[in-house]
Amino acid sequence: MPTDIERILGYSFKNKAVLKEALTHKSFAGEHRGVKHNERLEFLGDSILGAIVADYIYNECPHDEEGVLSKIKANLVSRRNLYLWGKQLNLGHFMALGRGELATGGRERDSIISNAVEAVLGAVYLDGGYEAVRRVVLPWVQTQRLTQDAQDYKSALQEFLQQRGPAVPEYEIIQTVGPEHDKTFTVRVSLNGNELGTGKGHNRKQAEQAAAHSALEKLKS
Repeated sequence: MPTDIERILGYSFKNKAVLKEALTHKSFAGEHRGVKHNERLEFLGDSILGAIVADYIYNECPHDEEGVLSKIKANLVSRRNLYLWGKQLNLGHFMALGRGELATGGRERDSIISNAVEAVLGAVYLDGGYEAVRRVVLPWVQTQRLTQDAQDYKSALQEFLQQRGPAVPEYEIIQTVGPEHDKTFTVRVSLNGNELGTGKGHNRKQAEQAAAHSALEKLKS
């Protein structure tokens, strides 16, 4: 009989152990000797997902050049998109987490859920092969907009600065506040030692994007 997560995925595992591994976070494995966690499967699933998505957008966007296709792919497989997909699959509910992660909201953490998506796809690949993963991924990717990430302010800032000469902005965390499970980062972006902007976010990536956005607004005003 398929389990709840198998019904949600639309795939029944021949080897249930690989599914269990995919849903086991390293914090749980650290508390239980001999238990495998999902990081190796995450590595595998990331590559398989990338290949499936690349094939899909290559065929769906026949007139776009390589640079555009790369940005569309990066947007589709971004942590935020995988987190949203993982939330739809309710993966957090099925995860085996250590006591510390459970106590600090690990079932809702974006990194845990997005990584679990990749691990589950890696598990499907090991259990059923490439076509099995493709049948899991396609219904999801077909619901996604095939657009470049409009919120990639870091790339936009880089392009804006390069139009005016060789320039590599530098990002620096200048403040971190809040408890471990709910930190807020403040990042400063600078060019040749001159501050261009600052931004806040719940992880470094978000804060860097916010800082780049702030810098763009200042430079264009």
